[in-house]
Amino acid sequence: MTSAIATLFRSRTIPLPGSTAKGTTLQIVGETLLKMLTVRAARRLQAMPDKTMASPVLVLATALAAAAAAGCATSEIAAPSGELPVMTVAAQGVQIHECRAAPGAAPAWSFVAPEANLFDARGVRIGRHGAGPSWEHEDGSRFDGTVRTHMAAPRAGAIPWLLITARQQGAAVGAFSRVTSVQRVNTVGGQPPDHGCDAATLGHRAHVAYRADYVLFVRRSSP
Repeated sequence: MTSAIATLFRSRTIPLPGSTAKGTTLQIVGETLLKMLTVRAARRLQAMPDKTMASPVLVLATALAAAAAAGCATSEIAAPSGELPVMTVAAQGVQIHECRAAPGAAPAWSFVAPEANLFDARGVRIGRHGAGPSWEHEDGSRFDGTVRTHMAAPRAGAIPWLLITARQQGAAVGAFSRVTSVQRVNTVGGQPPDHGCDAATLGHRAHVAYRADYVLFVRRSSP
């Protein structure tokens, strides 16, 4: 346990913009521990034979994990007033970049699209994240998104954290059908290569592995 905590401090003690290093360290460590514990609790409860007893606790554990992930974001990517986090989904896949040349500019990597699987707090695959960008649940509910604001990721070499405005697509009613905003946080990897794009490789695509959490928000219901 001591070794695990020491590793956590080494990997997550990175100052965030607008915060003191000490305060940010405690905030990130606390939020990360909470998320780890709630996800582990959800997985263990899922294995319990008495699903009737486990289900309410699973809902609570999932909600706590969503709150922990949402709490990691600073005011730079805060969701609009009146919206509440309802779910956090983990994405694992690739960010696709293509070597392109704009008129009068040297060849450079240009972002194309993400390709990733989405997982719930129990580690169960529940959908896909792809071009658009789009998020589609296995129940058929789907939305596209437009980046509203962004901030640099605390982790070196990771793609930025984002606030995304969601637009519902299709008529399916399901887990994603009420989503209005999304935060992309806790990103790892995904940045384009720092080499390999020149006149000889125009059109070449690089698939760069990445991970992220997407915190989904809905509008607060009227009383």
